[in-house]
Amino acid sequence: MGYSGGRREIPSGAGVRMGSNSSLKEDRPATQERRLEIYAAILLSIAALGSSWSGYQSARWSGVQSTKYSQANAMRVESNRVSTAAGQLQGIDVQLFTHWLNAYAVDNQKLEQFYRKRFRAEFLPAFETWLNSDPMNNPKAAPSPFGLPEYRLILNEQATQAEAEAARIFKEGQAANQQSDDYVLNTVALSMVMFLVSIAGTSRSIAARTGLLIVAVLITVTGVYHLATFPII
Repeated sequence: MGYSGGRREIPSGAGVRMGSNSSLKEDRPATQERRLEIYAAILLSIAALGSSWSGYQSARWSGVQSTKYSQANAMRVESNRVSTAAGQLQGIDVQLFTHWLNAYAVDNQKLEQFYRKRFRAEFLPAFETWLNSDPMNNPKAAPSPFGLPEYRLILNEQATQAEAEAARIFKEGQAANQQSDDYVLNTVALSMVMFLVSIAGTSRSIAARTGLLIVAVLITVTGVYHLATFPII
């Protein structure tokens, strides 16, 4: 019969099925935890490698910045040196021209020739052009040879070029500094990934751990994208 001693007999096998369902329910959270641990380990590895590479590149770009700034300063010093030398040569031109003009004013031709022979080669084209314009009688003539385009100092042009080169190199240094800062920021972001993964490992809630790891994944993807697109040296 179906009853024994007033108790209902449980069919054989039912207990086994119930135990099996209970075991599946218990194994499911354990499986999720193992998966989360694997994901966390992968994120930690990527974040650690990416953070190390970002720090290395930041240091390299910082070195480039220092080098460029030093080169720019050296070029500025050279520009100032050459500009000073150009000013000295211009002073010589002005003095010789002034002496020649005084000799011309008193009609001392011998003294005129004396000073004229000592004009520098760079000054002569401007002087000849000015003299041919008949400045004594022509009101439209230039006041002096120094205002004519023919008066050119090579050293002045070299100083201008050196200053322009210094500005260009300085901009390269600024760009290197910005790149170094970008790598530092990427290092901080990837360090945040490691922080989130560590916090997730201490949480007992699978939902909370999953949420933290999702945020960590998003930050990791962004950091890896930056590493793939940033210039390297």
